[in-house]
Amino acid sequence: MNPRNHINSSFHAPSQIDTNEIQSLLDTDLYKLSMSAVILKIYPFIHVLYRFKNRNPKMKFNQTAVSWLRQQINQLGDLQLSVPEVEFLREKCAYLGEDYISFLATFKLRPEKQVTIDFETNDLSLCVSGLWIDTILYEVPLLALISAAYFKFVDTDWSYDGQQELAREKATKLINAGCVFSEFGTRRRRNFLSQEIVLRGLVQAPAGPGKFAGTSNVHFARLHGLTPIGTVAHEFFMGTAAITGDYFTANTTALKNWQKFFGKELSIALTDTFSTDVFLKSLTKEEAESWSGFRQDSGNPMAFIAKVVNRYKELGVDFSNKVLVFSDSLNVDRCLELQIAAAQIKCSFGIGTFLTSMFSRWSNFNGQDDFKKPLTRETSAPMNIVIKLHEANGVSCVKISDQVEKNTGNNDEVKRVKVMLGIKGIE
Repeated sequence: MNPRNHINSSFHAPSQIDTNEIQSLLDTDLYKLSMSAVILKIYPFIHVLYRFKNRNPKMKFNQTAVSWLRQQINQLGDLQLSVPEVEFLREKCAYLGEDYISFLATFKLRPEKQVTIDFETNDLSLCVSGLWIDTILYEVPLLALISAAYFKFVDTDWSYDGQQELAREKATKLINAGCVFSEFGTRRRRNFLSQEIVLRGLVQAPAGPGKFAGTSNVHFARLHGLTPIGTVAHEFFMGTAAITGDYFTANTTALKNWQKFFGKELSIALTDTFSTDVFLKSLTKEEAESWSGFRQDSGNPMAFIAKVVNRYKELGVDFSNKVLVFSDSLNVDRCLELQIAAAQIKCSFGIGTFLTSMFSRWSNFNGQDDFKKPLTRETSAPMNIVIKLHEANGVSCVKISDQVEKNTGNNDEVKRVKVMLGIKGIE
């Protein structure tokens, strides 16, 4: 039986799943909309370049996958918000502002002019270029399409079986342990259907001391009556630094511009664009008090907890109502560990790949009993792919993560900025 078609009989796939993988401009993460709202306001004429990176180059593509990918990317140009989608944004995401929502209501991508794909020796190269405001919405759907192409035409030895039940089981464990969590899996999902199945499982979990708070995917939030979750990504800080040419004040400038637009809304700041140490060193008492909390996306989360709590104490800030959001390579066990470790401060979790791209090998399926225990079988490894801002106004953009493997940008520029900011571990 073809694993691509073997779906739990209680679930019916959307009719367009095989012909139109991305069905809405809202099939993206909320923070892409929030960032583009600010960019429309303060950086409407900045030209940028994005580049794709496959962090696991052993996962090669084939010509069939790339041909399908090209077709799907071209179809992105057909997308435009419907009236119900615009009304959803006005009702549930009013903080985006009427100017931006009106802009988005008529917005269309132009992939034939903005996206370039090359395919040589089974390696995929992809770039996006244009005005920042015109191209920022590509990242998430492109990553989702790249993953879908790989698992549709290259690695096909996997099954949907048990995914809805497994998602429900994961959510139940988290909720029973008091964890507040959201689904962050759009960019590395197997396909649209896989994320739909997972979300159906998550919402079925029984109530408890914790909570399934929502999803980063705005389209699924609308379809399932969930809260769209998200704030800001590394991209906003990277672009700010390149545009201003000042890495010393880039974090502060980005935070101020964000708060000028959103006020107290969407106030979870990302700390590791130029290392968490640099971020916390420049963090003022006013900033620490006005932001609801911080998101950890790389490095040692235990060390992160200690560093943030210590900085709050140094600044004399009451952190009893502050929140730490963890979003780096999480699974259930890791969330439970961090829930205990962060007992002195509130925390929540954004879980992505572990929910939407952890599938078992179909070739190891042994029948109904095995179906009930999908994690006991060999897994089909998820992709580890990113699309990062590479240039803004012709200036190289860099990300200096708390985890060296996640650094992005020109190597010489990364080293230069590390020396400038006094970040150790240049090699």
